[in-house]
Amino acid sequence: MRLRFAATFLVLVPLSAFAAAVPSSAGGDETIAKVNKIFAEWDTTVTPGAALTVVREGKIIYERGYGMASLEDGLVMTPSKVFDVGSVSKQFTAACATLLVAEGKIGLEDDIRNYLPEMPAYEKPITVSHLLHHTSGLRDYNALLELAGFRADADCPTVEEALRIICLQKKLNYIPGQEYSYTNSGFFLLSQIVERVSGKSLNAFATERIFGPLGMTRTLFQDDHNQIIRNRARGYDRAGQGFRIDMSAWDETGDGNVYTTVEDLYLWDQAFYSHVLGKNVMDMMHTRGVLNDGKTIDYAFGLVVDEYKGLKTVSHGGAWAGFRAAIIRFPEEKFSIICLANLGDMDPEDLGYKVADIYLAGKLKEPAKAEKAKARPVAVLRRSLEDKAGNYQDAKFGLWAVVTFKDGRLNLGFGRQSYALVPSGPDVFRTQDAPFDGDVEFKPAAAGKPANAVVRIGGEERFSLDKAEPLGSLTESDLARYAGDYVSEELMGAVYRLVVEDGEIRVKFRNPVDGPLRAMAPDKFTAGGLNFSFTRQGDAVTGFGLSVGRASNIRFVKR
Repeated sequence: MRLRFAATFLVLVPLSAFAAAVPSSAGGDETIAKVNKIFAEWDTTVTPGAALTVVREGKIIYERGYGMASLEDGLVMTPSKVFDVGSVSKQFTAACATLLVAEGKIGLEDDIRNYLPEMPAYEKPITVSHLLHHTSGLRDYNALLELAGFRADADCPTVEEALRIICLQKKLNYIPGQEYSYTNSGFFLLSQIVERVSGKSLNAFATERIFGPLGMTRTLFQDDHNQIIRNRARGYDRAGQGFRIDMSAWDETGDGNVYTTVEDLYLWDQAFYSHVLGKNVMDMMHTRGVLNDGKTIDYAFGLVVDEYKGLKTVSHGGAWAGFRAAIIRFPEEKFSIICLANLGDMDPEDLGYKVADIYLAGKLKEPAKAEKAKARPVAVLRRSLEDKAGNYQDAKFGLWAVVTFKDGRLNLGFGRQSYALVPSGPDVFRTQDAPFDGDVEFKPAAAGKPANAVVRIGGEERFSLDKAEPLGSLTESDLARYAGDYVSEELMGAVYRLVVEDGEIRVKFRNPVDGPLRAMAPDKFTAGGLNFSFTRQGDAVTGFGLSVGRASNIRFVKR
């Protein structure tokens, strides 16, 4: 109550009165005012915020802190505050591995079982390159630990437990090299390889070979959550009209857990020009992955090589607990944006590109806007629209989409989001009023294959969804067949108890599942982002496959 009362006064005080700033040498006060306007929402003494550094031609031309580093202690944000940078950490793990590759101690095409013999032997070997490029097919270990009952905000799984749960997986999401699918497991395993090859902890190796030589004195891989880190910002999430602390106690490194400042990241950014760590090492880190079919992906060694409005970019974002991070480099312009935030719903990547829009205004090219079809609406028979309605599932990760027909038109629903579909052809529809340029192409059933819906965003295929069989009503007797205890060896023996309450199936487990199971197709249900596909022997339910996010078809057996 005291904090809320005090806030009514403090909110009127802009942080510009307190925050440290380096005057811009290019653009002047008008440019600075435009940048500060982007962060105005957090430029107060009653919200978390962000630290920003803008780099041009090797020099910091502007840096600022916005908001508070610690609400409970009244610590104002400054560029010297230390943040958990989440997946921005991956480029440092990749750099450690690359140093060992350059020395001939690790081979990019080596089977990872050469270093991690406890890993299962899958249909095709997983290589070090697969780990670096997210093409391994490994299920995400963070998701696996949470499904096994570990809580991200309360528990501290050991490194041994994290490695064990990866080794327990009997299957991969796909054949290694077949496609790109972001997974934290790959970079966690890279950390273990670096440690076994070097004989040092990842933090010790990185400090000796990267952080120390670059003068990054406030940067470390945190492998002990009880460690004291001076000048650390605290992570937050929103809670009603206020905020709640959101910090992590997980000690796994490789995929995350680098703590650093925007000022230290500036030193890292400059290493890509100075080649202090070796030109061959820094160049190798820009090597993009190549899939089995020869397609080159954007992901390199912990870096995303892409372009923005006609200019080449090298970037990566991060998100863990109540922290968000982004480092965006425009190498040909020798210009970079580094933004670190301590609030879970901030988006430093989006903010960073908005800052780039200001400083690089004369060099950026706005993408040509495709003219939207107008004037002549495409007529589609009502029967054709009705036939397209139904539940559709992504076979790989179990994601469900629902196409409904109401008031003469179709709607596409993903979870709580729903978008109207406007016909641009008999079987092709555009998403209307969506925050993305999307279209859906419906394909009829053929040659034993179900009807299908291909969802494209920005012209690129994102989902291929198969239409499920029609679902009949479930009686209480039908529901009772699903009740019971289910155990998964792949999740360290976790037991999910399914019970029928008030005509609904619910999951009883240490990590609560949001809501009852919703029937989507015969023997297929979804709840809280978890997707269940039950198996039977005769009429008896014998188990289910569980899919969520980056982990597909984890097996459970009914006891």
